[in-house]
Amino acid sequence: MIAGRFQWTAPGGKPPGKSALALFSFDTGTLALTEAGTKRRASLHLIEGEAGLGAFDRGGLEVATASAQEFASALRRQNHTLKRALTDPRLFSGIGNAYSDEILHRARLSPLTRTQRMTPDEITRLFDSARGTLHDWTQRLRTDVGDGFPVKVTAFRPDMAVHGRFGKPCPVCQAPVQRIVYADNETNYCPRCQTGGKVLADRSLSRLLKDDWPRSLEELE
Repeated sequence: MIAGRFQWTAPGGKPPGKSALALFSFDTGTLALTEAGTKRRASLHLIEGEAGLGAFDRGGLEVATASAQEFASALRRQNHTLKRALTDPRLFSGIGNAYSDEILHRARLSPLTRTQRMTPDEITRLFDSARGTLHDWTQRLRTDVGDGFPVKVTAFRPDMAVHGRFGKPCPVCQAPVQRIVYADNETNYCPRCQTGGKVLADRSLSRLLKDDWPRSLEELE
């Protein structure tokens, strides 16, 4: 899950301590399954064959190999916000919280846009953005790791456009990146590029501030 990691330790090295949930020892080193935090969502499953693996398939569309028509059909299957649709593994496979922010910024779409109200042009922009964003980041991460084992695994990277960059300038228009916080997640977006200058209500903070909550980029500035 979000806080789960695999860590590799070469022979003679010291594997992780308290954060390690399982250790797998090989002649060439030790593979540790770790999980930060206290929620302990990690789990291990022993399966046999493709049928056993298929039991864990949530049914989401693989964007990298999907057609534009298949993407549009999955998107409009239910009337959700774009943020919720992109992160639903029953609709799309493997996007998650971080890359949904990046996809929506690249597509210049609000995270709160309803999927069944989108125009054909907006859906095309989103499809192109999803494929482009996932492809570009896959190549970046492969280049960074090379032939080694990934050491710094994180959803927050300094060269992302908006994810994890609350208050920092948008790389396109320099407006301060905003966020919507809910449960354990947050949505990051640019109010100028994505919402026409509107600052979206935060479920907790906007209720606290009420009339003092800025509703536009101009009020924010």
